[in-house]
Amino acid sequence: MSKTIYILNGPNLNLLGQRQPEIYGHDTLADVERACAAVAAEKGFEIRLFQSNHEGAIIDTIHEARHSACGIVINPGAYTHTSVAILDALNAFDGPVIECHISNIHKREGFRHHSYVSLRADGVLAGLGVEGYALAVRRICSLCSK
Repeated sequence: MSKTIYILNGPNLNLLGQRQPEIYGHDTLADVERACAAVAAEKGFEIRLFQSNHEGAIIDTIHEARHSACGIVINPGAYTHTSVAILDALNAFDGPVIECHISNIHKREGFRHHSYVSLRADGVLAGLGVEGYALAVRRICSLCSK
């Protein structure tokens, strides 16, 4: 079995650390990658971090993960609330999926309260800041080690 965990990020997460730091904090996606790689390495896994502002590129990467990943951590950004296509792609992935949100989407605007991705996710983290990613990786490592 693969020992690779895909960490997928949707639109605007390339601006992490710059965009709305009062909501998302000052850490960058590179900081997230370092923290997740450290947790994965500690457990004998590796990560592949991917970010795109394009729905199709995220779907293509989920399809790729079907053949090369044991699990997926995904922060779909705004696609959380709109993308049945990402849900369908995740439904074709056999490994564990953890949905991760930096902010608590349930304390924000009403349209953010619904997640299509949650219909497939084995777990959901929201409101734990970027630390949620490392927790999600730790959980994926546990699930993929069984």
